[in-house]
Amino acid sequence: MFGNIANNLGIGSGINSAQLVNDLLSASQGVKLGQLNQRDQLNSSRISAMAATQSALTTFAAAVKETLNGQGFVGDLVSGRQDLATATVLEGGRPEGLPASVEVIQIAVAQREISDVFGSASDAVGERTLTIDNNGGSFDVVIDSSNDSLTGMRDAINASNSGVTAMILTDNGGARLVMEAQEGEENAFTITQSGPSAAMNLTNIAPATDSIIEVDGIQLINSSNTVTGAVPGVQISLLAAEAGTSFTISGDSEPLDVRGLVTEFVTAYNELRSSLNAATAPGASGSSGGPLAGDRGAREVMRKLSQLTSTPLTDIGEFKTLAGIGIRTENDGTLSIDDTRLDAAIALDSGAIKLMLEPAVVTETEIGLSGALDAISESLQDESGALTVAQERLEAIRESFAEAREQINTDGDRLREQLERQFAGLERQLSILRSTQSYVEQQFASFNDNN
Repeated sequence: MFGNIANNLGIGSGINSAQLVNDLLSASQGVKLGQLNQRDQLNSSRISAMAATQSALTTFAAAVKETLNGQGFVGDLVSGRQDLATATVLEGGRPEGLPASVEVIQIAVAQREISDVFGSASDAVGERTLTIDNNGGSFDVVIDSSNDSLTGMRDAINASNSGVTAMILTDNGGARLVMEAQEGEENAFTITQSGPSAAMNLTNIAPATDSIIEVDGIQLINSSNTVTGAVPGVQISLLAAEAGTSFTISGDSEPLDVRGLVTEFVTAYNELRSSLNAATAPGASGSSGGPLAGDRGAREVMRKLSQLTSTPLTDIGEFKTLAGIGIRTENDGTLSIDDTRLDAAIALDSGAIKLMLEPAVVTETEIGLSGALDAISESLQDESGALTVAQERLEAIRESFAEAREQINTDGDRLREQLERQFAGLERQLSILRSTQSYVEQQFASFNDNN
C-alpha cells in the first residue's frame, strides 16, 4: 500500500532538460523567424525586380539612342573610289544628304622649299638670319658660330614655332635642307635672308594649294585634305585628285525607313512594358501577384512611360508627338500603330518624322525620342526620383528585417538563460525529492519489517 504512494508521485522519472529548453525556444522563436524570413524573401524579390526594372529602362533608352544615331541609319560609310578619298562618320555626328556624289579636282598641298646640295649635314652654311613670314607672323632664325651647319639650321627652324618644319635629306650627292609648312594656301610662307654670308639658294618645289572638290555639283575649297563641312556629319579624307571623275559616298546598308524605325521602337517598348505589367500584376484567385504588385515606384515608372506618346519631341515641323503620327497607348499600357495614320504622315513628310524622332540639332524644345527617354530615366533615377526612393525604401526594410532577426536571436539567448536557470532549479528540487523518496522508502521498509 505505502509503496504505491511513491510510484504515484512519479519520483525518479528522468527529464531531458536540454532538449526541453531547445523545444521551448523553437516554439517561441520559430513562428517569429518563419514570418520574418517569409517577409524578407518577398522584400528581396522586390529589390531584385526593382533593379531589373531600372536596368531594363536604361537598356531600352540606350538601344533607342543607338538605333536613332545617324550612323545607325547608314551603317559604315563607303567611298566609291577609296584611292581618291575615304569617308568616316564624325564623332557625335549624324550623316545627312547621303548618298553624295563627290569629285576631287585638286588636293591641298603644303609649300616646300629645298636648298642647294652640301657635302654633309655638318658643313657650314654661313652666319645669317633667316626671316620666315606667314599668316602667323614674322619669325627670325639666327645662325651664328654656335649652330653654323645644315644640322644647326634645321634645329633652329624647328625651334622657331613658325609653323615651318625642316628636315635634311641625304643621298649619294650629299645633304640638302627641305622646309615645309602645313598644307593649304593660308599656310604659305616667304623667307628672306640677311647677315654677313651670301644668301643661300632656295628652290620652291611645291607651291601651297587648297583642296577643291565638288559635292553634288557644288564646288568647295578647303585648306586641308581633311574635309568636314562638305557632307553634314561626315569627314572626307582626300588622297588624290582626278578631275572629271565622280564617285559616291554612301552607307553600306540601306537607310532605315521611317516605318521600320517606328515599328522597331514600338516592338522594343512593348517588351519593356509587358515585363513591367508582369512584375506589377496583382494576385488573382488566391495566386500570388508580381513581385512589384502595388509598389509606388513601379507604378510611377509606368505612369511616366505612358506619357511618352503625348510628350512634345520638337516644336517645329508638321509632327511634334508620337501620337501625331499614329502611335497610341492601349489599355494595358502597350503601344500600337494606326497604320492608316502613319502611312498618311509618311506620305506627307517622312523627313519631318525623322527630324522629330532625331533632331539635327538638339535643343531644349527639340529633344527627339532619345531626349524624351533620357528625361524620363533621369527623373526616375535622380536623388528624389521614384526608382531611387523605392530602392532606398526596400533597402531600409531589408535592414529592419536584419535588425529584427538579430533582436529575436538576442531575446532567444536571454530566454535560454532563463529556462536553463529554471530547469537547473528544477533539477535541484528533483534531487531533494529523490533523497526524500529514498528516506520515505526506508522508513516504510522499516515499518513493514517491524510489523
